[in-house]
Parts: sequence; structure tokens; C-alpha cells
Amino acid sequence: MHGGVLLDTITHTLFGLALYGAIDKKDMQRPARSAFLFTAVGASQIPDIDVVSQLWDNEGMYQMWHRGITHSVLLTPVWALLFLSLSYLFFRVKDKKLFFLAWIAVLIHDTSDLFNAWGTGYFEPVSNIRLTFGTVPIIDFMVWLILGAAFLASRKNKLKGTVAYKIAWCLIAVHFLVQSVQGWVIYDQYKNEKNQVALSAGFIPWTYTVIEKKEDIVTIYQDNLFQEREKQYELVSSEDANLNELFNKRPEAKTLYQWSPFVVIVEDDKRLGLYDPRFYRDGQSFLFEYIEKTQ
Repeated sequence: MHGGVLLDTITHTLFGLALYGAIDKKDMQRPARSAFLFTAVGASQIPDIDVVSQLWDNEGMYQMWHRGITHSVLLTPVWALLFLSLSYLFFRVKDKKLFFLAWIAVLIHDTSDLFNAWGTGYFEPVSNIRLTFGTVPIIDFMVWLILGAAFLASRKNKLKGTVAYKIAWCLIAVHFLVQSVQGWVIYDQYKNEKNQVALSAGFIPWTYTVIEKKEDIVTIYQDNLFQEREKQYELVSSEDANLNELFNKRPEAKTLYQWSPFVVIVEDDKRLGLYDPRFYRDGQSFLFEYIEKTQ
């Protein structure tokens, strides 16, 4: 599990804690509090249970499995029923509010994942299209800042705890909206019938990486609405390369080819491979699959 996934897990944990913080618990007994905390945090994490598929993946399909069926909006009530049952099993608490808490938590997880560049199989198994907006970074420090402020406000009694977290949820929604509107405007400036375009939000709010592919040229720009675009990289993709050997030896490469909006193909004297340019930093992409050529 790379660092980005770990930090993404932290964000979903914070979402769960913020849901729990927004609930009025003054009349709850200890078992009920435990059940609500378990449900809020557990249901906020449960779609990522697909990471265990790495243990038996011998076909290079993990890229498709991760954020696949477990992140489907169609599965959300099933997860909610699971946590309703577990709450009774572990804490002997029966409360229909637990079902709705779990449902909301899973919906927030699945839907928030739509906004970053990784995307999700939001409508699997009806559709295997990987939906992604790319308007919010995978690691969103703005969300951390908002929830951290809510925690401090609730601790210092400047605001009633539930009020602080409800305000935080409103601010997060506004943050996602503002990021997405700006991202869409920028995306629309690039998109036309002669190219392919992908968007990836930067860690700094209101900044975006735009990846444009025209035939065999992939250009990566840094852009926002308040200054001129800046070209960062121009990459050449070997579009005529025969990828059969690569796909046979590295099935992960075929999965990446199908999963990504588009790829950069690398073929030289030493290597044949491909990578996702949305994750290209400092001369390389961490989503790069290749084979060494035999001499």
C-alpha cells in the first residue's frame, strides 16, 4: 500500500469521526455510543476492504479491483445492513439510526472518491466505467484543516461539538463544489474533438494539473483560473509499439491500459512499457508497468 492510499485512508477515518462528532449523544448509554462510533468509522472505511485482493491477485487485476465493486453505490445499503447487524452482534444495540449512519458513511466514501484522479467503479456491476472528476486531490489537506478546526472548536467549547462538526461538513461541501466548478471550467478550456484531456487537482487549493494528448504527444500543464497556464512536460508516446509481449508478461500493464483515460507508451532499446501521465512527477509516474528487453 503506497503512501497516497495510506493518507487517503486517514481522510476516510476523519470523515467517520466527523460523522460521529455531528451526532447528539448526550442521552446515549455507553454501548450505544460504542455502536455509533464503530459504525461511523467502520462504514467510512469498509469500501477499501478490496485492498485484500492483492493477496490472491495473480492476474494483474488489482488496479481494476481496487475501488471497483466495493465502491459501487448499488452496494451501499448492503454495507449498511452489515453494520446494523454487527452493532447488534458486538454491542447488543438495535437502532435503525445505525443503518442510516452506515449508509451515509459509505455514500460519503464512495462519492468523495469520485472527485479525485483515481476514480471509482461507482455503478458496478451495471457499468464497469471508472468514473473520475479529478477536481479534488487524493490527499486533501484542506479537508484535514477543516476537520481539525472543528475538533479544536468543540474541545474549547467555543461551539457545541455537534454544531462544530455540522459546520465543518458544510464547509467541506463548499470546498468540493468550488474545486469542481473551477476544475470543470479549466477542463473545458482544453477539451476539443482533436485531443484527449484528463484533470488532476493539485495539493494547493484551486490548482490543477491538466494532461492533454494529441496523437502521440502528451503535454502536462499546471493551470488555475488566476494566472496563465504553465507547460511542465511534453512527452512522446510510442503509439506504434506492439504491446502484446508486454501484456503477456506483465498483465498489470494491460489492466493499467484499460483503467487509465490514456497512457504514454515507452519503447526504447532497454524497455517496453506504459504509464499513466496523470501521476507523472519529477520525470516518472508511480503507475508504470514495463518489461526489460532481451539483448
